[in-house]
Amino acid sequence: MEELSFSPNRTGIFNGPVETGIRSLVILDAAYPRYYDINELVWFDHLIVHSEDVGGPPSMHPKLPQRTGEVLVRRSLVQEGLGLMHRFGLISVAPSDTGVYYQATDDAHPLVKLLNSEYSQGLKSRAQWLADFIAPMSGAEIKELILAKIGNWEVEFQGDLAPEVVRYEP
Repeated sequence: MEELSFSPNRTGIFNGPVETGIRSLVILDAAYPRYYDINELVWFDHLIVHSEDVGGPPSMHPKLPQRTGEVLVRRSLVQEGLGLMHRFGLISVAPSDTGVYYQATDDAHPLVKLLNSEYSQGLKSRAQWLADFIAPMSGAEIKELILAKIGNWEVEFQGDLAPEVVRYEP
């Protein structure tokens, strides 16, 4: 009998659009009804699994020395994940004069409630912590926090960050 092997890179499930889409969905559900842009969601995708970086609960992923390099690939994965969740009707997209913003839909919460593995429970608790932590902050204050605690990712984003993140309020 042929042995079956599982390769995350081949299937694209782990740390691919599905996983990053679920993380974005969990974050947006915890922050509902707030909207966030792609830059903020990329930062939040990092912070939800590396929460200790900003004084939060224990990180879910290991504290590797080169973990900020993850951001180099994270943006496109988050974009793909958001697109996937949007196609499923779980995330709404709100274009504005200052950019594109994302929000959980009413259908997101029932799905997020069904996520009950130990890892999913950890994501949900950290997403709620993150939502509460950043709620009083403006987009500029969030960017300042990221620069102070994590480092300057603008170079890693190849200069596509706007000079100032503007919060969308519908």
